[in-house]
Amino acid sequence: MDHAASASQHDDRLNVAPSRWRDVLALTKPGIIGGNLIATLGGYFLAAHGTFDVVTFASVMLGIALVIASGCACNNVIDRDIDALMARTRHRPLAKGRISITQALGISALLGVAGIVCLALGTNGLTVALAVIGWGVYVGVYSLYMKRHSEYGTLVGSLSGAMPPVVGYCAVTGQFDSGALMLLVIFCLWQMPHSYAIAIFRYADYQRASIPVLPVVHGIKMAKHHILGYIVAFIPASLALVLASQAGMGYLCVALVMGGYWLYLALRGYRLDDDVRWARKVFGVSILTITAMSLVMVLEAMVPMWV
Repeated sequence: MDHAASASQHDDRLNVAPSRWRDVLALTKPGIIGGNLIATLGGYFLAAHGTFDVVTFASVMLGIALVIASGCACNNVIDRDIDALMARTRHRPLAKGRISITQALGISALLGVAGIVCLALGTNGLTVALAVIGWGVYVGVYSLYMKRHSEYGTLVGSLSGAMPPVVGYCAVTGQFDSGALMLLVIFCLWQMPHSYAIAIFRYADYQRASIPVLPVVHGIKMAKHHILGYIVAFIPASLALVLASQAGMGYLCVALVMGGYWLYLALRGYRLDDDVRWARKVFGVSILTITAMSLVMVLEAMVPMWV
């Protein structure tokens, strides 16, 4: 074999490994993991009240990240057929056949077990149970059935989407109290307009894949009504943390300003003709709102640690 051919094969081997690792990473949906870790941070520090335990913190952050990654890998297996039909998802590794079903399920199992072990070693039984419930709802109820068969799939999915901050909270408290319940309600209500906005600006994708999300089943106008209604419910729910003395004035200001602006955008949707552009703005502000609220929970809890 000549040197040129040998060098070419060597270059090919170098290119295969990074590509495979990128596919494995894509399988776990790192963007979703990152967003959920910010929410978990908020829940943890909301409950910590100025205290900090490095073992508990590291265990809950790493553990929930691994459990979420496991759920996302399973979701990719279940959705591989409809992913191939949607512009946004058609290049995913399973949709393209770059990773086999067996490989993806093996990765999911390893990540899930590692995450549960991590949570079990560093937190408490309630935290482990909540993480398992969140995984089960996302994979077993939402992905396997509700997403394809019911317009209420989004509502069911919101329960699993709201679990990370509750997991972070209960890792500290060890009990499901009023604070945990308020977080669950707040994040469930937030998920709905956030998800409906996605369904509007990805309307063609969902329609092509025959996924019965609200805008496809009942029309965009009805989805706008629901977006407005859920935001109206979200704002007082988010303020309940202040009334219960769980959060302070910084959180109150952020929740009012961001929630108010989100509501303003929802109302503007009735006067605008470009539904796609409007829905993208609603989606973007939803991300900013929940991120700002979660981070201010962290900052308010850290202030007593600094003084």
